[in-house]
Amino acid sequence: MKKVALMIPGHGVVRNIGAAVHTAMVEPEHQPVSTDSGYHYTFTVFTPTHNRAHTLSRVYESLQRQTYRDFEWLIVDNGSIDNTPGLVEQWQKEAQFPIRYIYQNNKGKHMAYNLAAKEAKGQFFICLDSDDSCVAEALASFKYYWDSISKGEQDNFFGVECPCQDQNGNLIGSYYPSTPTDTNFCEMRYRLKIRGEKWGFQRTDILRQFPFPEVIGQNLYVAEMIVWSRVAKKYKIRCVNECLRIYYVDSGADQLTKSNWVRKNPFGFILMSKSILDTDIDYFQFSPSFFIRNAINYSRYCFYLKIGILKQFTNLNSFLGRLLWFMTFPLGYMLWFTGV
Repeated sequence: MKKVALMIPGHGVVRNIGAAVHTAMVEPEHQPVSTDSGYHYTFTVFTPTHNRAHTLSRVYESLQRQTYRDFEWLIVDNGSIDNTPGLVEQWQKEAQFPIRYIYQNNKGKHMAYNLAAKEAKGQFFICLDSDDSCVAEALASFKYYWDSISKGEQDNFFGVECPCQDQNGNLIGSYYPSTPTDTNFCEMRYRLKIRGEKWGFQRTDILRQFPFPEVIGQNLYVAEMIVWSRVAKKYKIRCVNECLRIYYVDSGADQLTKSNWVRKNPFGFILMSKSILDTDIDYFQFSPSFFIRNAINYSRYCFYLKIGILKQFTNLNSFLGRLLWFMTFPLGYMLWFTGV
């Protein structure tokens, strides 16, 4: 196994991976949510990209067609070496909406997310990936559904979310029980068992209070659920059964097998499993097998990065999460040892 080196801003290069797990997952001190209304737009549409010049036009053309026009497009380019800069420069000249372009070395989507949240000039923040598109009424519909929440209740909501469809109009995953369904991420995932691709916007002021773990590493992917689970402890989301995003299922796409992806991204999987065992553990009764699998995988990924048993234990914070880990780490060791 190659040695893994991670960089955590403020801590430099961290080679003690066990310590890095703890450092990366320390929640920042939350400041009171700003009520500042000094936004320039209703929406910031954020697109992280890396060598996607061949698909980025899907986003641009979708935004050109939007019936609701009070938005900006913020692109964070993670080190593209294709024609992305040239395309964006041309679009900036001809677009009927403002486009901002930020280029940085490839630090991962999660770091681009944090940067974009800080830079956003919109009251609401919506991520539209560089290979997807949305219907012409997407922003108008989101604004309508947000306005349908009473003014007195809006402070309790993080945003609005909807299902997705593929390029052939097929639903990806499942619908919500009704429109609207007011819930949170954990309730939706564990109690309601809603599955599949979902899309929505978040309040920018709240998103800034719950950044992704600030850690940089080669091939590192940090799951969005780490953030959504934390937010769920305090805020709700309004879910509606209108498919507004088109999620392209490209035939012949270069997809890694799950086992290869784990080997390329073990640290990211450790962070995700730790989040499930610490933050989501109150929902154990609704999906016990899911939590047990993640306890097994947590130790498996830790062994892969040579994180010892004591550090595995102390990096977990919840009693039940530690108990599940203690009961299952021999299975995690076996899976790591056999290379499954």
